[in-house]
Amino acid sequence: MITEVDLRTSDGRTLRGYSRGAGDRVVMWHHGTPNIGSPPAPLFAAADRLGIRFISYDRPGYGGSTPNPGRDIASTGGDAAAVADALGVGEFATLGHSGGGPCALACAALLPDRVTAAVSISGLAPFDADGLDWFAGIGPAGEAGLRASVAGREAKELHEKANTGTAPDFLPADWTALEGEWGWFGSVVEPAVAAGPAPLIDDDLSYVNPWGFDPATITARVLLAHGTGDLVVPAAHSSWLAAHIPGSTLRLVDGAGHISVLPPTAVPALEWI
Repeated sequence: MITEVDLRTSDGRTLRGYSRGAGDRVVMWHHGTPNIGSPPAPLFAAADRLGIRFISYDRPGYGGSTPNPGRDIASTGGDAAAVADALGVGEFATLGHSGGGPCALACAALLPDRVTAAVSISGLAPFDADGLDWFAGIGPAGEAGLRASVAGREAKELHEKANTGTAPDFLPADWTALEGEWGWFGSVVEPAVAAGPAPLIDDDLSYVNPWGFDPATITARVLLAHGTGDLVVPAAHSSWLAAHIPGSTLRLVDGAGHISVLPPTAVPALEWI
């Protein structure tokens, strides 16, 4: 059973939080773009076996959370702490997929006394990452959307208006994964876009603007997992992060894509935490 709770932040916003399970180990799930924050059902059986309680929340603008235009990745730290406080959680690990990867890392960097470990699967590197060709290997749909974000909010809004319904840059293996248990994504994508693209726009702008923290300052254990065939976020992003986060672990899955990397990596990531 998933419990939902709405809380007020210190600046008057509402965040919708979620809690699932009663284990002694707590993992905060950070969702991708565009999703709401409900915890990942395909991992519930493994979480129960491992004694893990999932907590999570809708990022600002999604689901039941108030928009926060202009938010950066670092703002995740304060929001995550507020959600954990409201749910009676002290220490926790973080697990993020895709756009949730930077958010999981932000918590590790900015909440060092609370975050015990962080996992980023198919996650982005900072836009200003030194030595990384950030757009190299991104498929045409994703590149067009992210380059519009670089041009600013107005350009991104025009892009989203003109490209409604554009299919993501998935591999055939990604579509196959979505036909199985990871078809769960449909239950979190549809409500995320029901009210329009505004939170997606806020997300994409936060990825290409300064994050507000340095991943190199993370002292918690970090696991970075990525498929080498990913066309949504190329594996070079995780490789760059692994080279810049001290003591981090990199796991590459040969040929896997953005979604198809999850079946071979998500449960092992929970076990690693």
